[in-house]
This record gives sequence, C-alpha cells and structure tokens, in this order.
Amino acid sequence: MDLDHARAVAVEAAEAAGALLLEGTRGALGVRAKGDAGDVVTDLDLASEKLLLERILTAYPSHSVIAEESGVVEGAGGEWTWLVDPLDGTNNVAIGLPAYVVGVALCRAGRPVLGVVHDPVSARTLSAIRGRGTLSCPAGASSGVRLAPSYEPRPHGPLVAWTQGYAVARDDATGRVLRSALELGARRVLQLWAPLLAWAMLARGAIDGIVGYRAEVVDLPAGALLALEAGIEIRALDGGPFEEGIDGTAEDRSFVAAHPRALPELLALLR
Repeated sequence: MDLDHARAVAVEAAEAAGALLLEGTRGALGVRAKGDAGDVVTDLDLASEKLLLERILTAYPSHSVIAEESGVVEGAGGEWTWLVDPLDGTNNVAIGLPAYVVGVALCRAGRPVLGVVHDPVSARTLSAIRGRGTLSCPAGASSGVRLAPSYEPRPHGPLVAWTQGYAVARDDATGRVLRSALELGARRVLQLWAPLLAWAMLARGAIDGIVGYRAEVVDLPAGALLALEAGIEIRALDGGPFEEGIDGTAEDRSFVAAHPRALPELLALLR
C-alpha cells in the first residue's frame, strides 16, 4: 500500500468536496432533520459524500468505507477501511456559521494510518501519515509546513474544546460533570459542533486541548492522527492509555487530548 498515493487521493478528494461545499453554502441548503437528537442533514452533506465515495472507491475499489450518511460500504478486502465525514459542522452551515471542514481517514486493521482534514473557509489542508508528521498546506499546493505547536501556560487556565457523540443525552450525568469541571477550571470552553475543526486547531496550537465524551467513530481517527503526529498526547479520561482506532464501544472513545505540557493541568481539572 502506497500511503503517499493514498494521501494524494484523499487530499484531492477532500479539496474537491470542500470547493463544492464552499460554493453550495452561497445558495439554498435543503436542510432537514436527522434522527431524534436535533441533528440535521443538508443536500450538501449528500453531494459531498457522493463525490468523496466516488473518488476513493475508484482509486481503491476493494477497500471498505464508513461514511457519515451512507454508513458502511463494504469492499472485498477487510484490512483497509476509509472513514468519510463529508461535512463536519452541518449544524453550523445550517445557521450560516462558516465553521466546517471535510474529513477523511484510512485505517489498517482498525488503526488510522492516514488522516486528512480540509478547511474550505481558510483554504488549508492538514494531512498526516503515521510516523511521518503532520503537514499544513494551502489548498492545491503540493508542499507545506510540518506542524509542531509550542505551548505557553495561559494565566486563567487552558483554552479547550468540548466534543460529544450524537447519542449523548442532555441529562447525561457524566457529560454534565465533565462540562461543569471544564467551565470552572478552563479559561474558555469551545463547543464548535465540528470535532475535526477542533482537532485541526489543536494540531496547529490554536487551542490547548480537547475533551471528548463518547465521540463519533467517523470523526475521531483522522483528527486524532493529525494531533498525534503534531506532538499532541491523547489519554483516556482517567489518564490511562487511549487507542484512537475504530474498534471498541462509544465509551472507549472518551478522551483528553493536549500538548504534553498542558495535559497534567487538564487531567487535574477533570478529576
């Protein structure tokens, strides 16, 4: 498997989907309800996903794909699985807030080896191959800069993002306690409605950490790999080891991610 070629396929697909989204947000969106938790889906989600699936499966017809809207698209080979989030931030787009990204990941035996997040608004793409760092490139460029964010403690606590899975109820006791702890101890808590955008911000050093509770499987691997390859550390909520793969339950997808120097303070807040 040529991961450089896979990255090129993923980047080109994500940027093409991003161009589609950027143009589409200027017109009527076709918003409708999705599920019972207040989530929505738009025509843009479906059009972007169609483009991404066509590009990926044309290049890798034997691979499996897990897509945000289509679910599991089975391929002939079980070793390689793509994860596709065609519009991470749909609720933002639906209210006219330009905060959304396109995410693609490739997993081998359930473990991410490639992650791509494209931001159509800033026209930048972050990509990572396991063991080879995270690159930030202008859209359409073949080269960029390797990310290695520095860290300086903030005077009133860390700046963190919060993300949770769609199935987490409003009265979920654990989620309520975690959010309360962050609100009391952090300088600011961002709830972006776009987890992959938060991961990109963390990989760039724009925020100090992310706390995730029962995160969605389609979002986690791409963002986590970008952060890890930029030098970010990820732990379980109790400070123990964390596996960023696609196997396991929703409870296994609860985590704290931060710059290594910020991690002890963030874990202390949650205790």
